[in-house]
Amino acid sequence: MYFNYDNLVFRYEPYPIGISKPLMKPEVYREFLDNYPETHWFKYMAKLGHKYSLSEHFDARKFHRYLRGNPLWNDFNKWIKSRDFVSGVLEALAERSLELGYEPDMSVIRQFRKRLTHAGRMSCSSARLRSRFEFSMLPADGGHILPHTDSPNKVVTLIISMVDEGEWDPAFGGGTDVNRHKDIKHNFNWTNAQGRFEDMEVIDTYEFSPNQAVMFIKTFNSWHSVQPMTGKGSTAMRRTLTINIEAFA
Repeated sequence: MYFNYDNLVFRYEPYPIGISKPLMKPEVYREFLDNYPETHWFKYMAKLGHKYSLSEHFDARKFHRYLRGNPLWNDFNKWIKSRDFVSGVLEALAERSLELGYEPDMSVIRQFRKRLTHAGRMSCSSARLRSRFEFSMLPADGGHILPHTDSPNKVVTLIISMVDEGEWDPAFGGGTDVNRHKDIKHNFNWTNAQGRFEDMEVIDTYEFSPNQAVMFIKTFNSWHSVQPMTGKGSTAMRRTLTINIEAFA
């Protein structure tokens, strides 16, 4: 409905991550930019780095109050939570040899997970997928997101830029870094312990630019980050939508 994945291109090492650009029709993207929430709606999230967030995960009451007053975002939220959105993402991944084992044509999407029973045998359990999004802002003056791999329940993440042409100075930084831990003992990070910038090797960087989505699959080593930005004295914000598809029992 909103997104087009025709131009989605992946790299597969050290984990599957790619970019789709342009993601939306120009007129649709323009409408989202014009209706992005004002700063006073956001909550400062120091534990994640230097960022601001408006989401149902951190403040559901405020998030849904904002949506109720904004038909555009209310409709978008309904779509994000729909079967059509999740199916579209899974199909786009499968077309690029990234089959995740879920059935995209089902309203309750299931996969088999192996686990030990009390008798030591392997049994199967089902998991469902759900999706949500957050508004996120990082100040050009020092904003950052610490290296991490995402929580174990996340399956796919999309980071969508919300910036106008010519609005963002690339010299500030703001790109999404693909990281690898310098100490191989810590490259395995399924439980999502936070890392330090100085401990990371930067494998690639997806520049922050208009009308794009950086998409990646959660893995044991899906280290990523946004390094501290260098727009000293600037009031500019790196605005994004972050969409998560998550598994739950």
